[in-house]
Amino acid sequence: MKKAKRNAVIAILVFLLLLAGGIYMAVMGVGPNESGRAEDIHLGLDLQGGLSVTYEITTKGATSEEIDATIDKLERRVHAVNDEGEVYMEGNDRITVELPMDTSKTDAHEVLDELGKPGKLEFIDEENEAKREKGEAYETVLTGADVKDAAAGVDSNNANGVKDYVVQLALNDEGARKFSEATAAAVQKDPHGLIYIVYDDQVASAPRVQTQISDGSAVINGMEDYERAEQLASTIKIGALPLELEQLQYNIVGAKLGREAVSSSLKAGAIGLGIVALIMIVIYLVPGFVASVALAAYIVLMLLILSIRDITLTLPGIAGILLSIGMAVDANVIIFTRIKEEIAAGQNVKNAVDAGFSKAFSAILDGNITTLIAAFVLIALGSGSIRGFAITLMIGIVLSMFTALVITKLLLKSLVNLGLSNEKLFGRAKEPKVPNYTKNFKIFGAISLLVIIAGLAFLGVNAGRKGNVLNFALEFTGGTSTTVTFEEQYDLARSEKEVVPVITDATGASASQIQIQTVEGTNQVIFKTPELSEEMSKDLDKALHDNFTISEISFQSISSTISGEMRKDAIIAIVIATILMLIYIAIRFSDVKFGVSAVLALLHDVLVVFAAYSICWLSVGNTFIACMLTVLGYSINATIIIFDRVRENMRNAGPKEKLDAIVNKSIAQTFTRTIYTSLTTFVMVLVLFILGVSSLKEFTLTLMVGIICGGYSSVCISAPLWYTLKTKLGKKENA
Repeated sequence: MKKAKRNAVIAILVFLLLLAGGIYMAVMGVGPNESGRAEDIHLGLDLQGGLSVTYEITTKGATSEEIDATIDKLERRVHAVNDEGEVYMEGNDRITVELPMDTSKTDAHEVLDELGKPGKLEFIDEENEAKREKGEAYETVLTGADVKDAAAGVDSNNANGVKDYVVQLALNDEGARKFSEATAAAVQKDPHGLIYIVYDDQVASAPRVQTQISDGSAVINGMEDYERAEQLASTIKIGALPLELEQLQYNIVGAKLGREAVSSSLKAGAIGLGIVALIMIVIYLVPGFVASVALAAYIVLMLLILSIRDITLTLPGIAGILLSIGMAVDANVIIFTRIKEEIAAGQNVKNAVDAGFSKAFSAILDGNITTLIAAFVLIALGSGSIRGFAITLMIGIVLSMFTALVITKLLLKSLVNLGLSNEKLFGRAKEPKVPNYTKNFKIFGAISLLVIIAGLAFLGVNAGRKGNVLNFALEFTGGTSTTVTFEEQYDLARSEKEVVPVITDATGASASQIQIQTVEGTNQVIFKTPELSEEMSKDLDKALHDNFTISEISFQSISSTISGEMRKDAIIAIVIATILMLIYIAIRFSDVKFGVSAVLALLHDVLVVFAAYSICWLSVGNTFIACMLTVLGYSINATIIIFDRVRENMRNAGPKEKLDAIVNKSIAQTFTRTIYTSLTTFVMVLVLFILGVSSLKEFTLTLMVGIICGGYSSVCISAPLWYTLKTKLGKKENA
């Protein structure tokens, strides 16, 4: 016993020392570069501002297909620098790139040099390379338009076992055909011929052709090191554009949401976490206190990883963290509920703690893995803000499992070994009332169906009244960029308070539809609005001149920042993630109907939240995507918890126990968990809604709708739906 107490004291002291060290590192940093400081976390353009670069298309007679392909490839190249970069058309012949960065710590000119001016990329055989060097007319094997992608890699499978640093190329169909012909000709020579890779009239590389390459996938080997391979891959990607571009200008822009949004969000987050900790302690006593300490460790670890790994944090990324915090709390709620049940069943506290963690493990594992599947697919196939959301979600899920299953367990067992083993400090579960959820499923389904139908009906109403089915934000529709040069400086707050009302009066746009960017070091402010007609632009010009002292006003049409390719990637990623989650659930629960029920419950939640956007005419932009993804992750986790209890109760059921009774009992047993988890997550978002700036109101409002809907569907829809499928489509044993 003395040894157990000594080990418990050591474990608690080690944890406290590590936590103190983590807090110190997050505040002060360590090493010569002060690594790990929270204030060094990279923020997205929407949170801190960054660099805006405008290019002009110099290729004559560029087609719309070539422009779209150039934007798409430039977008992918920008995302290689920063996932949260945005690319969009401005006018008819300009492309603007916006890159989040802390310009006080990063040299914007170095970034511009690294980003490069997209120039001319050519693949040339030996005969034509000789002509090029002499200044004579020559033919190319490939151009940048033929290259889809390039990436550095390491080949360790060669005969001598030495690492070979390579660049892997992917060509389009036309490029594959031309490259096949060129490499076939090159291998006929003795020695085999060279293919020169020329960027802006400078030879970047000249690999020797080893064999004919006909499948559109080529490998350039023999790089000195991985850095050289990355450099060449970057050069090829920079040049892999169908059109030539010339840099016109660049600006250092202020944040879309501003410092006020960031500081108020941090305050709201701190207050929300404090309230969550208080709720956990009141409900779960000693385990609740331990969970609060573990949650503090979770926050510190998240800050350190974001800082050390140079992950860019944006508003959708914050949504991913909010969801993972909810899942971290949820894991503890599941464990503590089990502990209470074990105490009520007659176990002493020590055994109840062991049994609680053991019995909660499968539910926590399945719930988190299904969400991780979605996160991995979104990282692999998504782009921009979608990928940023998925990265923070993935990190958060891993950390939430670690803090719940390792830190909480370690601290709780240590406290028990130190003598805190009175069951009054842990609580005792009461026998839950068991409503007939399966019988009331028709009522719940009818209510949900009415809400969904109303949301779809409002699409037609909106089209008639407002001219569009949804209130699409600039990210989807594009619009007009109005650059105003004032005689005095207008920061974000002043622009929002004084200038935006003038713009809304002159154009009819709502305040939520207007995005503001300040240009550091100047008196310029950029206002992005829905598309303005020529008459509206004249009215706005007059209104601004009448109300302010202005040097210059210019108008440019802008395209959507969420490209068709990004939308397609998002849809494909979500579909694949849903299919994989269905397969995983079907395998883990040995019944495909569990997977089908979970997916249908997800669809229900998405359509209900969609109805909120439709009926309330909320802005549909980047935050819409983040909100929908958050609802998907939150809902599937809640559904899995109930399914896990149904599976357990079916294994332990007697021969005469009916299936509907098992389902109703399972929902009742997990009901308090659903309420408490929904409550703690809701509180976090509610505080952000109350204390956050106006630009965050719609985002947090729809998240709250999603949280309520996710809790409702997990109790009233998912398990009763599974029961319906099981009894109507499957065998009716024990029904």
